Amino acid sequence: MSATTWLIVPAAGQGKRMGAALPKQYLTLAGAPILAVTLARLHAALPHARLVLCLDEQDRWFDPAWVPFAHWQRVSGGAERMDSVLNALQAIDATGDDVVLVHDVARPCVSTADVCALEQAATQHASGALLAMPVADTMKRESDGASARTEPRDGLWHALTPQGFRYALLCQALVHAREHDTLVTDEASAVEAIGHTPKLVSGRRDNLKVTHPDDLALAAAILAAQRE
Repeated sequence: MSATTWLIVPAAGQGKRMGAALPKQYLTLAGAPILAVTLARLHAALPHARLVLCLDEQDRWFDPAWVPFAHWQRVSGGAERMDSVLNALQAIDATGDDVVLVHDVARPCVSTADVCALEQAATQHASGALLAMPVADTMKRESDGASARTEPRDGLWHALTPQGFRYALLCQALVHAREHDTLVTDEASAVEAIGHTPKLVSGRRDNLKVTHPDDLALAAAILAAQRE
């Protein structure tokens, strides 16, 4: 039996850095909520995947009509991203060899080609894989608001999403992080902490994460350029 691909999208955050009246995943981008744009992009790449959408229990903005996947389920989001992903892992009927991809809801510009490449890499590599891009800027180490020194950028990459791992490995890594009271901001760091080395899959630089108010205009420009 071939492995199933599961797609977990944490979307329970409040996006406080946006300073908006509603969570950032519901702000309008290209005529639709960011969440709807992201799900449409993921479905175009992985229509066969089974979606698990992590939402706040008190969420009053979500509309199921935005979900294009034939097989999907809603689970309760947690206080942190890691908690939401663990809730999703515990809610699904997956086998150990199934591939689980986790994608930020606030990355609506990810290319379908990158998502497909990540799924393939996560399937082929025992330690999983993550989309990433080499650091191009000069990196500074800050101290008391000043530039203390310049850090070598050789070998440094920006971590992106999706990130993908075998179900059993991801469960093991996140349970280990919880048991050791370690807060992880991405799944790859949890997998690294138990001795694995996920493969870096070079992704496009326009895989923007919408975090600050001016990111909305940039994301809209990226989507328009991609359509052209």
